[in-house]
Amino acid sequence: MAESKQERGERVQAEKQFRVRFLVRETGITEVQARDLVEMIGIDANSLLREARLLASKQS
Repeated sequence: MAESKQERGERVQAEKQFRVRFLVRETGITEVQARDLVEMIGIDANSLLREARLLASKQS
């Protein structure tokens, strides 16, 4: 059975939250920075990590 719009929205939101926590833990950027990256880039892990690492290196 196909998922409803509400179920899809909840799944996408959960994935975004997971990516935010992952970026904070892996790169040390702030949660706000991680949320901004997820909103700009989406949920592609490789792209997010690349940009988060660049951002973290600029903070050091």
